[in-house]
Amino acid sequence: MPPKIAFIGAGSTVFMKNIVGDAMHFESLKNATFALMDIDPERLAESELVARKLASAAGSHARIETHTDQRRAIEGADFVVVAFQIGGYKPCTVTDFEVPRRYGLRQTIADTLGVGGIMRGLRTVPHLWKLAEDMRSVCPDATMLQYVNPMAINTWAIAERFPDIKQVGLCHSVQNTVEELAYDLDLPKEEIRFRVAGVNHVAFFLDLEHDGRSLYPMLRDGYASGRLPKPPLHMPRCPNKVRYEVMQQLGYFCTESSEHLSEYVPWFIKDGRDDLVEEFGIPLDEYPKRCEEQIAAWSAQAKSYLNEETVSLTKSHEFAADIMNAMIADSPYVIYGNLPNRGQLPQLPAGAAVEVPCLVDANGIQPSVVDNVPPQLVALMRSQINVQELVVRALVDEDLEHVYHAAMLDPHTAAELDLRQIRNLVTDLLSAHGEWLPDFARLKPAIG
Repeated sequence: MPPKIAFIGAGSTVFMKNIVGDAMHFESLKNATFALMDIDPERLAESELVARKLASAAGSHARIETHTDQRRAIEGADFVVVAFQIGGYKPCTVTDFEVPRRYGLRQTIADTLGVGGIMRGLRTVPHLWKLAEDMRSVCPDATMLQYVNPMAINTWAIAERFPDIKQVGLCHSVQNTVEELAYDLDLPKEEIRFRVAGVNHVAFFLDLEHDGRSLYPMLRDGYASGRLPKPPLHMPRCPNKVRYEVMQQLGYFCTESSEHLSEYVPWFIKDGRDDLVEEFGIPLDEYPKRCEEQIAAWSAQAKSYLNEETVSLTKSHEFAADIMNAMIADSPYVIYGNLPNRGQLPQLPAGAAVEVPCLVDANGIQPSVVDNVPPQLVALMRSQINVQELVVRALVDEDLEHVYHAAMLDPHTAAELDLRQIRNLVTDLLSAHGEWLPDFARLKPAIG
């Protein structure tokens, strides 16, 4: 019997197209039931039309359903793909930038760590918990394939409240970075061999080889001589120098982009040091700019899909379809997945969401053990986990003080602001977000 694949947040037409289109490449998935769910009926209708065109182009007999009710969408599902953003670009992302800016705290992306990541976690986790609760009731054996930021906070929090729900957090930072390094070194990306471990967005290439030789000497020499990095492959506003500098100082290359990494650490965005921002090409306020551009680009792309008779079935590099095929067809495949730490990364705290190579087959998603992460990288990862753990504890225990503690322990925030400034900033953010937050975290806006 063909599987049922539910997609929560299917109004994101371009991303839905990638995942459903990828599924059409596999005999085990192409005739599945695809239950598309979104709270926006207009965008959902657009996604339905694109999904039907994908099925037609693949010669598929897939069943395409649409739902605005989450519980009905996932009933009987084998897989639940999640790709929503609570609060959207407006108002919530805008708030996450505008309020900290009043305190002199500058950010680039603000969706993973820092005060922006903390607030996004508070907004997002309760909705993931509701999804997990619905899964427990109507599809208890399904696997959640979760693409939502802040990835590590989300994955950890789901496991704390719903340890019985099968889940994995998925990101494309490893695939993107391999592509970027291949571009910088003029090598075919398929020939690069690597091993990565850490926490999402702050994982590192522990091994990086081509033809049996480490690529690190080439990267270090290229950076020292100024030949690397090359002009950016993906992000024209960010020359990728932050990751090269961290590699030069700590010895290893990070999986996430320079614009992300610059706000996870205390070294690059500093008050009175605009020379650092300029030298390393750090794109301050990058995410609002990117959102505006992506909204326009995705809208145009979605319209082009609607106007075309057929839609291209070019396969993306997302892991979701490969995971589903591996489990349904018992066809072994290796991914990088974010899972609660149950010993697969013993140098980091138990329970923390960690990213390691995982074998996927009919037995599910099975993480491998990586036990030789260099101590300087472990220390950096722990600085991220400190913040993540405090946000999870705030949510699980409904302890508002831990929201403040998380911000106080955030590396970038603490490097810029004192304790009282951080408390006032967090209070202002909580007040501004209001109804988007869980009940325990809602504050009344200050009068006057």
